Formats: sequence, structure tokens, C-alpha cells
Amino acid sequence: QVQLVESGGGLVQAGGSLRLSCVVSGSIFKINGMGWYRRAPGNQRELVATITSDSITNYADSVKGRFTISRDNAKNTVYLQMNDLKPEDTAVYYCNAVVLTRHATTGLNYWGQGTQVTVSS
Repeated sequence: QVQLVESGGGLVQAGGSLRLSCVVSGSIFKINGMGWYRRAPGNQRELVATITSDSITNYADSVKGRFTISRDNAKNTVYLQMNDLKPEDTAVYYCNAVVLTRHATTGLNYWGQGTQVTVSS
């Protein structure tokens, strides 16, 4: 069984910073891509940032220049550094990872439970 647990969310004023972490645990053989998604009230879940196993990154236009995604493969952890936060960033942030378990033939998508980020104006 694979689990993803996010942490680091909270309440912050506009212009502030937060650093989200997501630890993957369980029957892990290999983690391929990882990413962060978010869902604001009344909106669909949207992609925030992704990172490949080779640390190639991709960002939503709305967060480019403000957010940075990174990963520590030795710790099975992905991070999202969020700077210059805006009220529009308020959402539940979800961690995602494509994980190949020991006896699986293909990797599967796994999701964390989400962590709330609230940015006040």
C-alpha cells in the first residue's frame, strides 16, 4: 500500500511564503513523476507544478516565478516552495506521485489527502 502525506499548509498574509512537503511511503519500487495540484472552492482541481524523475519541472502560468517544485529522491519527498502568495492561491493543495510498486507492471497514480493553504489580503 502506498500513502502520500502532505504537510506545511496554513494561514499566511498576502506576500508571505509557505513550504509544502509530501512524503511517499509504502511498497515503493520506484517513483516516477510527482506533482502538486490544487482545488479552490467552486473550482475544479488544477495542475500547479510537476517534476519528473530527472527533475524537469513544469508550472502553471499563474504560479511561474513564485512557486518552486523540488524533490528529494532519497527521502521519497516532493516539496513546493510558495513565495509572494496571493489570495487567489487559497485552495486545498494535493500531492500526486506515480509509483511503481514491487510486483506491478506499470506505475499508478496516488494522491495525498490535501493540505489547506489560506492567503489573507
